[in-house]
Amino acid sequence: MGLKSKDLLGMKQLTPEEIMEILDTAKTMKMVVETGPKKTSHLQGKSVVTLFYENSTRTRLSFELASKYMGSTSANISASGSSVAKGESLLDTARTIDMMGTDIIVMRHPQSGAPHSIADKINASIVNAGDGMNEHPTQALLDMLTMYERFDKFEGKKIAICGDIYHSRVVRSNAIGLAKLGAKVSVYGPRTMMPIGIEKMGVTVADSVEDCVRDADAVMGLRVQLERMKSSLFPSVAEYAKFYAITPEVLKLAKPDAFLMHPGPCNHGVELPTAVYDCDQSVINKQVTNGVAVRMAVLYLLMARRNNL
Repeated sequence: MGLKSKDLLGMKQLTPEEIMEILDTAKTMKMVVETGPKKTSHLQGKSVVTLFYENSTRTRLSFELASKYMGSTSANISASGSSVAKGESLLDTARTIDMMGTDIIVMRHPQSGAPHSIADKINASIVNAGDGMNEHPTQALLDMLTMYERFDKFEGKKIAICGDIYHSRVVRSNAIGLAKLGAKVSVYGPRTMMPIGIEKMGVTVADSVEDCVRDADAVMGLRVQLERMKSSLFPSVAEYAKFYAITPEVLKLAKPDAFLMHPGPCNHGVELPTAVYDCDQSVINKQVTNGVAVRMAVLYLLMARRNNL
């Protein structure tokens, strides 16, 4: 029991067996979230610190709740309210937190590779909560848990992902993880927002949003990340919504039992009309609950690994 590495830096490091262990553990943790008193002793006597250099609602809060539900001592640090504002380096900040007896540091950073750069320099386990445009492993894991609840195997399933592919760390982590479990990932978005060579990740680039979604088992919309764009990559929001949004008509092209996902937050009326966001096929709110369960599972399995050292 437990993960092979002391850190969770990305889906690249996880074996298919480790992914399934996290998902199966998360199913058990979800029962804690949804029923009875939300308190276990899995992390009793342990400490978890969230260190976020970027804004977040779902990821940050779900990690904090996950750690508290399992009985740990938890604290949070934001860049604007710490010595980072005085010029302290990431490594010095991480070492300071580490020397206070912290067991796990959950970190979000705008620079790709930031968690990897400090993981081998401190004793605490590092969990990557999003690094630049690289990866967001726990988001992919909660997405995969949501799929796992709807079908019992990933092999041969078609997952359609539409939107801002270029800036999305979510699509990268999902593509890596889903490929390891045998799923087929189809992506679509504006050509100006499609990474060159993305096919090397094992995904298929569709010719249209309709082609991407057609016969899909699950459909995921991605937010247009305007904050990461240095220049405009499409003429207007109205044009984007017209040619790239997942409309009710587009969603009907998926399999009859297909479901709709979105990592959040959603730009209503851009990548998804509100009517689609709130439709009967939407499991977007369930993803939020699954986020707490997955993060409970990750924290638990990392501590299980550390305890077995």
